[in-house]
Amino acid sequence: MLTFDQLTLEEGSPIYLQLVRYVRQQIAGGRIAHGAELPSRRVLSALLGVNPNTVQKAYRILEDEGLIASHTGAKSCVVADDYTRARVRAQLLRAELAKTVDAMQRMGVDRPEAHALLDQVWDDPLKGGPEP
Repeated sequence: MLTFDQLTLEEGSPIYLQLVRYVRQQIAGGRIAHGAELPSRRVLSALLGVNPNTVQKAYRILEDEGLIASHTGAKSCVVADDYTRARVRAQLLRAELAKTVDAMQRMGVDRPEAHALLDQVWDDPLKGGPEP
């Protein structure tokens, strides 16, 4: 069963979107397998201290995307074969990369400098942090 222990809700972003993103990330990262159960809407809403409608909205989006399947009277299950996992992973990575590229372009970073910075941070993530 997918747990939401690692989810930290953030201010300024709708909770239902945070739930959708968390499930997508768990699928993309291979931390949840095809057929794994999700907590019921009521259980998850109680666990997170949010309105059940919030969880319902998140689950509906995930159902519409084909990432979970829900049946009346049964728990929702993840639908994530290898193709789906790869598709979700690519979508998430492209979205994150697009934000980073946009920020770099706004700061006047050119492609060679961006590549060099990526290599530097890849090799030593601590070097990518702010200077003291």
